[in-house]
Amino acid sequence: MLVGARGLVLGTIALVGLWAAWELGLDPRDLIPGSGGLALAGELFSRAFSPAWTYESAVPEGTVPLPLKALEAARVTVMLAAAALGLSVVVGLFLGLAASTATWVGSAHGGRCAWGRCLNVTSPAIYGVSRVFIALLRSVHELIWAVLFLAAFGVGQFSAVLAIAIPYSGTLAKVFSEMLDEAPRDAAEALRSAGASPAQIFLFGLLPQALPDMTAYAFYRFECALRSSAVLGFFGYPTLGYYLAASFENLHYGEVWTYLYTLLGLVLLADAWSGALRRRLVPGGVR
Repeated sequence: MLVGARGLVLGTIALVGLWAAWELGLDPRDLIPGSGGLALAGELFSRAFSPAWTYESAVPEGTVPLPLKALEAARVTVMLAAAALGLSVVVGLFLGLAASTATWVGSAHGGRCAWGRCLNVTSPAIYGVSRVFIALLRSVHELIWAVLFLAAFGVGQFSAVLAIAIPYSGTLAKVFSEMLDEAPRDAAEALRSAGASPAQIFLFGLLPQALPDMTAYAFYRFECALRSSAVLGFFGYPTLGYYLAASFENLHYGEVWTYLYTLLGLVLLADAWSGALRRRLVPGGVR
């Protein structure tokens, strides 16, 4: 019966997708480029095996060499991503706790809230407001925030950090709350039977059960933040995307691949680093 239900859901999603494609009038033939587009694509991809090591146009004397410029752009990309994710984890953890039923319900069968005495009328209100606020944070993409902050404050690193941190905070809060709700309750119930306080039950019986998956997901979001940070360069922020866009506009395709390979190396390093940390800090957690 469960397999049938899943099949029904997948089939419904597929049918809705086909209906949407028909309504939009999607035609695969639209992806066939003209002769000019084919020539441009051929020229671009022909440089994939020969990225530039020097600038493809005249530059002022004393300009930083291209590889060092790419590394500096990568450094800025990492710093923006790290700052944004650090802020997102703090806000997401706080909102995730507030939006988790495990925070307010003392056990799987009901009871006092986990943080001591609170009125039964208060906890549903906090829970509901938190869920709505999380949805609001997630409803606006970081690129829209980037455009708004660019118009309001101009190009600034703090506005770039906020543009990423706002939607990421909502995403982390939602996932953290669900991980807390789905965490095994055996240890929590054992502590309850031993006479532990609600806060102790939550901190030592429930949170440790969810922490490995929460940590692993935070590392994954850092990899996403790297890509978001790079994309913000197309709006003028000095990340890899900024120099990549400038090189593409000037038809310097060798430089384009230099920045693309730098971004690829950055993501691969972040993936290897986060995987090593997950194995070390959260053994038995998600790899």
